[in-house]
Amino acid sequence: MILKQIEESGIIAIVRGHQPQDVELIIGALRDGGIRTIEITMDTPGVCEVIERAAKKFAGEMLIGAGTVLDPESARMALAAGARFIFSPSLNLETIRMTKRYGAISIPGVFTPTEMLTAFEHGADAVKIFPANVLGPAYIKAVRDPLPQIPVIPTGGVNEENLSAYIKSGAIAVGIGGALVRKTQKVDREYLEELTQKAARLVEKGRSARG
Repeated sequence: MILKQIEESGIIAIVRGHQPQDVELIIGALRDGGIRTIEITMDTPGVCEVIERAAKKFAGEMLIGAGTVLDPESARMALAAGARFIFSPSLNLETIRMTKRYGAISIPGVFTPTEMLTAFEHGADAVKIFPANVLGPAYIKAVRDPLPQIPVIPTGGVNEENLSAYIKSGAIAVGIGGALVRKTQKVDREYLEELTQKAARLVEKGRSARG
């Protein structure tokens, strides 16, 4: 069900390193642009409280997960705070087990077909191809040919220009960080309006790419 929501959303917006008081404003702006899945990274100040507040405030509207989760202990903390999925930059089998123990969606980071299959065989619901921009959309298509049963979510270097190519290559969704939610010292009305407009363009590109 949750993985289906991620696929329908098509875009996981990565919110990294913003101050706690700004995160909910950013999520609201992304929601207004049509994005429904948010990854709050574990290096966010006060991350567990931030996840808990966001999960409660946007319940029924947005799917809130945790990102840059490197170990099972961090996964457990994020899940206890209300994260619905765990996004990692690397493959840690114990993190997958912990995530599945709590009934959440596990999306570990992988790069090779061997890592993809290992993750999937140990319970991962999908895999995060990271960093995707090193090999590009052609690589996604190439690994999907022999491993079509494994849902892939390319992340790293995905932007407005290449989003469509990644979706057409067979990705169920993409993770987008700095190309969407750029870091800034001031989260003001102008920034939030720009964020909503950018989100809307990305959502439309994703829909068009799906045909």
